[in-house]
Amino acid sequence: MTSPFRRLLTFKRDERAATAVEFAMLVTPLVGLILASLQLSMIFYAGQLLQTAAVSASRELMTGTAQQAGETNIQYKADVCAEPTVSIIFNCPNLMVDVQSASSYSSLNTTPITLTYNGSGAVTNNFAYSTGNPGDILIVRIMYSWPVIASPLMPGLANQPNGNHLLVATSVFKTEPY
Repeated sequence: MTSPFRRLLTFKRDERAATAVEFAMLVTPLVGLILASLQLSMIFYAGQLLQTAAVSASRELMTGTAQQAGETNIQYKADVCAEPTVSIIFNCPNLMVDVQSASSYSSLNTTPITLTYNGSGAVTNNFAYSTGNPGDILIVRIMYSWPVIASPLMPGLANQPNGNHLLVATSVFKTEPY
């Protein structure tokens, strides 16, 4: 029978499981890096889909179709949700739409939107829906609070107090003389 001290000395020289230990040390950061890359890729993809939907849905306002039909903000939001790319990846009730008009580009309000939340984490902002008159300048902003799953791995990615990332798609244009 060997003494515990002697076993400890032989354990130091034993290299039979060195590869397994090295792999275990390296696989954790590697898996974390892969998951963080996938999360970042999904956020960029979702942002591009939202931007595509914003440009496509803005055509109704640019041509005056929405104004002549007397669409409300709820109906316009439904039009945004009807875009094929939106309904696939986004939860439509969580989309936020802000439409503002101005008579010139310089008088357009382009300040970034800051979301405010109540105690239960719901957005409390009242977004504008001003479609203006023919020839006015419109800014359409469509927002979505995207959940960040790997936030401990990418702390700067979550830009909202609830740990989500706010995606904002913007379209600025002059309406046609409808």
